[in-house]
Formats: sequence, structure tokens, C-alpha cells
Amino acid sequence: MALSVHNAGAPALISLTSFGNAEVRRHGQLYFARLSHAAGASGVEVREELLIDAADELPAIAAYVRAQGLDVVYSCPQPLFAMDGALDTAVLQHAIAAAQTLGASWLKMSIGGFARQSVAHSATGFAALKTAIAEAGITLLIENDQTVGAGTVQALQRFFAAADAAGLSLPMTFDMGNWHYLGECALQAAQLFASRVAYVHAKGVQRLPAKWVAVPLAESAAAWRAILRALPGDVPRAIEYPLIGDDLQAVTRHELAVLRDATALQNH
Repeated sequence: MALSVHNAGAPALISLTSFGNAEVRRHGQLYFARLSHAAGASGVEVREELLIDAADELPAIAAYVRAQGLDVVYSCPQPLFAMDGALDTAVLQHAIAAAQTLGASWLKMSIGGFARQSVAHSATGFAALKTAIAEAGITLLIENDQTVGAGTVQALQRFFAAADAAGLSLPMTFDMGNWHYLGECALQAAQLFASRVAYVHAKGVQRLPAKWVAVPLAESAAAWRAILRALPGDVPRAIEYPLIGDDLQAVTRHELAVLRDATALQNH
């Protein structure tokens, strides 16, 4: 199931973490969903880790995005597979239920401890996962995170190969920045996984003395245009880097324009 297209070209969303964790918790994600919409976003990515009262917030956000015709993705920070390698069915059902409350047809998760699983885990885990997402009618997006076990090229190639062999073809959320945290080449990863990518976390990166940090695309030390060009040009792309300024709506509108312009250039 594809996200709908707003404006011209691929949908441009805002991951609500972009407004800063403290600010989002203070104002609530509905506030920033409204701001994103006013700035021209096609939709938003709602983050579980920033919910203060999910029972109240999720239905309120659901009503707003439905009324405005916005796309919505639900991001669950808890991984699919536990540290022993077994599918965490409790986490999966929790994430599916939250996504359904939100009215999101797309659910984003990482693979967690999949690499530690046994052959027995693999067979039963994939069968249960396939049944759960089919019954829920939800598209599960697998994201490359910032851990060696769930964010390196090798770890994800192993996971997708096993899932494919089990008859479960899963699309991917490609986070442009996370590869750098693990010493991977984002451009090479884009070329390897392009055929599977259904959603992009667009972000630039810069290197500080001790760590990488996310920055706006135009400030990136990475070849962000080349990375985007290597990915499908028609899939939704979400801003996931700090949006900061006295006029947040204007800042957000500008960054959406940068992303949309890059996508338009790619598609012509």
C-alpha cells in the first residue's frame, strides 16, 4: 500500500522528532502535526517515544490527519526481535495496535536482536510476523538503525534474505544518516537496497569530534544528492533533522522546498 501523493512528486513528510524532543513533549505531537501541515507537509511521522499520553494523543492526531487528508507513519522505537533473537510478539502487537489507533497504514520498526536467533526462531518468527501484519492490513517498514546488529549493511542483507526465503518480502525505511554512525557508506547502501526502499528518512550529517550529528540537507558533509538519486524518486521522503528557528513554520516550509526541489530534479 503506497502513501498518497500531495502536491507534485513524492510525498514530503516531517518526522516529528525534528522539532526537538523536549519541545515536542511540551506541546504535544498534534501541535507539530498542525504546524507541519500549515508549512505544506504531505504528512507526518508520529513517534511513540515522544507520546506523553498515547490513549489521548493518538486518537486526537488520527482525527486531525484524517480530516486534513494527511499521510501518517507510526514509528515504534522497540525492536521486532528480542535480544535472544526471538520475535517479540508482545512488542509487535503493541505497535500494530498503536498504528491502528492512529489510522496509520505504515509501521516503522528495526530488527533488534534478529542476528542472534536460531533456525527454529527463524521459521516460527517469520510465520507469526507474516500472519500478524497480514491480519492487521499494515505495511511494516524495516529501518536501518544505529546499532551494529540492526543497522549495518551485512546485518540487514542477512535479515532480508531470510525474510524473502520465508516468503515475507518486507519494504525498507532508508535512513540516510544512520549509516554514517556505523562507518558504512550511505551511497553504497542506497545502491544495494534501492529496490526495497519504500520510505526515506532524509537528513544531512556532520562530524563532530566525538560523534556524527544530523543537520539540514544543505549543510551535510555527505553527498546527499547522490544518495537521494540512488534511491527511488517516487517514494515518500521525511525530513528527520533539527528544524530550529524563531519562525518554525517558515523554517519547515523552506526545508520542505529543499527536499521537494531535490526530488523534482531527480525525477526529470
